[in-house]
Amino acid sequence: MGARIAQGWRRAGDRLRARRLPTGPRPSAFVAWPEPRTIGSYTSGLQLLAGNFQFAGRLVEAPRTPIWEVESPSPEFTAEMNGFAWLDDLIIAGDAKARRQARVWVNDWIRRYGKGQGPGWTPELTGRRVLHWIAHAVPLMRVMDEGQSDAFLWALGRQAGFLKHRWSSAPPGPARIAALTGLVYCALALEGRGGDLGPALRALGREAAREVGPDGGIATRNPEELLTVFTLLTWASRTAQETGHQPDRRHLEALARIAPTLRALRLGDGALTRFHGGGRGIEGQLDQTLADAGIRSGRRDGLAMGYAQIAHGRTKIVVDAAAPPRGRASANGHASTLGFEMSSGRRPIIVNCGPGYRFGPDWRRASRATASHSAPGLERVSSSGIAPEGFVGNTFGERLIRTPADVSYQRANDLTGTWIRCTHDGYVDTHGLICERRLFLSSDGRSILGEDRFTAETPRQKARLDSRRSDKAVRFQCHFHVHPDVTAALDLGGQAVSLKLRSEEVWILRQEGGTLSLDASAYLDQTRLHPRATKQAVVSADLLGYGGAVTWSLRRASDGSRATRDLHLDPEERRADPETDQ
Repeated sequence: MGARIAQGWRRAGDRLRARRLPTGPRPSAFVAWPEPRTIGSYTSGLQLLAGNFQFAGRLVEAPRTPIWEVESPSPEFTAEMNGFAWLDDLIIAGDAKARRQARVWVNDWIRRYGKGQGPGWTPELTGRRVLHWIAHAVPLMRVMDEGQSDAFLWALGRQAGFLKHRWSSAPPGPARIAALTGLVYCALALEGRGGDLGPALRALGREAAREVGPDGGIATRNPEELLTVFTLLTWASRTAQETGHQPDRRHLEALARIAPTLRALRLGDGALTRFHGGGRGIEGQLDQTLADAGIRSGRRDGLAMGYAQIAHGRTKIVVDAAAPPRGRASANGHASTLGFEMSSGRRPIIVNCGPGYRFGPDWRRASRATASHSAPGLERVSSSGIAPEGFVGNTFGERLIRTPADVSYQRANDLTGTWIRCTHDGYVDTHGLICERRLFLSSDGRSILGEDRFTAETPRQKARLDSRRSDKAVRFQCHFHVHPDVTAALDLGGQAVSLKLRSEEVWILRQEGGTLSLDASAYLDQTRLHPRATKQAVVSADLLGYGGAVTWSLRRASDGSRATRDLHLDPEERRADPETDQ
């Protein structure tokens, strides 16, 4: 209740400050024109022009309806509209009609909400909004008359004043960094706002130092959120340097720590691995931001934000080998400990289901369970619990509880390949069991060996397990969720699962010690309106005595046709495949 009241006061303070901003310098011109660094979608721009508004995983079809009169289906939909990232899509469409439509919707926002009204006056949304307005000021003002240009500059000035006074009320993390980056842009670009630059850069340096740990990670352990922080810090750094200003030392040091961590968290297709509420990221954003940052760092030794990475030949594996986030940082965390994702070349093969928050509360909660990850777990029990929905610090969500307290990680390399061994105690309180996973990737990248084990070791753990056995047998499962572009089929009389990639490459999954089944699964792709149907291989076994184990292997059985180009499907090919969007 205290957190709810505090958030209500913050929102009230934002609204009051937005409507009663003190008179400040009113910019009459731009003194710098920061280069656009955002990535838009040509197809999404055309959809907007046709009246198809798709935000936060929801689609509203409203032809010939102004964007600010569209009936919003969710608060997240409204927030994305007011953040103006869609402006990138309209501008990249490139023709005069798209630029005119962008101008009309920007001017309409100023007319309706420019004096502090509406839901878009939060520090985070205001910061993101001014970033996109300033980045596209040249094409926007080219189609504005003098009165519209003056109103545009006036609205930017008001938002700069709002950010100056309210950035610190944003929740720590990406929201606060977005607010400060927007303030930096305003100070660099707008006449009369230069006095805000020094304090804004110093504040951004402090936030970067606080949020980015020594390993280049953040408390949420969300790879996509880390990319968001890296992108905002890179935009602020490059724009300041290009206009003759030096970012704070702590700001630059944070960028240098993040870059090698993000490189370690990519699969072979260049996209981010999906853990703890993070998706793959906007296609091309990671490569562009790394190029913009200009940081040529080598591979990070040891864990990267708690993830272990192994790469040999064409094969790469990323394993969640650390404790989950806790407290406020766990509002979107997953029970994914010891889960892994794996790719061959540019093709993902074994994946997690991904974040489900765009598909409603049921999908959101289900996606956080251990069974939604390629991880070992007890049947119908997750390695971390999820508290009832409520406020977690400054964030509304469902925090993780009963998380593993002791997660170990060991690694060994020799001429044959790389071994890793990980354990966690997430089931000790509930069942008295330690969970262990061992993985080996051969040096040629053609073979993966695994062993998943559950054991009760101490007298207290054995007593706890005995108390659970009085009800029924304890069963454990190892899940292997398959990417929807991979065709999975039971083979060898149900003793193996064959995984055929679109490149004609074939991998075979075998196991010993349990029973193998091929079940339904879902791939939660944030760019889609609905979850994508896919499959999962599940190895199930009962505990015998005070332990149980299964071994399994993934081996490349066929390399496919050498003439096949192993590339991303383009957007047209994805849209043309109706079977993948169910």
